[in-house]
Amino acid sequence: MNADVAIVLSVAALVITVLAWVRFVLAEELTESKSTALSTIGFVSVGVAVWNIFVSSGDLTLLLIIGTLLSLLVYLAGLYFANQEITNQGRGYFWPLVAIFIVRTFLFEPYQIPSGSMMPGLKEGDFILVNKYAYGLKINRTDNPFALASDPDYGDVVVFLEPNSKIPFIKRLIAKPGDRIAYRNKVIYLNGVPLPQEIIEKNQQEYLLKEIFGSSSRTIRITQPQRNDFMDEIIVPEGQYFVMGDNRDNSNDSRSWGFVPRSHFFGKGSLIWMTWECWLCIPSFARAGFIE
Repeated sequence: MNADVAIVLSVAALVITVLAWVRFVLAEELTESKSTALSTIGFVSVGVAVWNIFVSSGDLTLLLIIGTLLSLLVYLAGLYFANQEITNQGRGYFWPLVAIFIVRTFLFEPYQIPSGSMMPGLKEGDFILVNKYAYGLKINRTDNPFALASDPDYGDVVVFLEPNSKIPFIKRLIAKPGDRIAYRNKVIYLNGVPLPQEIIEKNQQEYLLKEIFGSSSRTIRITQPQRNDFMDEIIVPEGQYFVMGDNRDNSNDSRSWGFVPRSHFFGKGSLIWMTWECWLCIPSFARAGFIE
């Protein structure tokens, strides 16, 4: 089943379940068996919706908004009908959902690194916190900020929607609007100037290099040093940005699919809080710390 269809059906089932529960409570017909059945349907509905959002790399914001409004309506219905049980249930869900919505939409959002394109700094299975207010406040991931707008800066580890697939990516911001960018023999040329590199470690399989970027630096990974990559100099258009992965020979980035619109940035990677490499693996906190 299509993920969008599954999400819509799950939300519909949840709404019907809540309305049925309110009706049974008001009519004093809520038996233990009915309560168990409705709780099970509601739990499964939420689980299916969240799972489909997760596998389709979707955004939980809409589901949180629906849940918050639904709990508010239940709370108001309890007040209107002077029913304490309905009032308590509605209030009990409403305030936690409001808090989760505010934190996740405007402050921090968890994100799991899906590939090795940002190695060695970030690896597949790392769970990070995305700073959602770093570039301004927005509700929809592809909206322009409605407050506290701030543009991404050179070297930022940015989280954004890839323009063609609308899937969240995480990369390093390399060039801004108006910059001239080229890539020759594993070296970035920004406005005609090569970014300095220093060898940290090398063997037959890979090079680890410190790439200096103004007053900051980062560690990049080269796995095919014998291959001479070449990208002609291009100019970054107005309102667009150029991004690359730190794992330079194993990254799907602006070199292949182009620029990122300003509106598609929805956060900045701030810290690693857990690493969970597979479903049967034990989560590790050894890599926890701020992202460089």
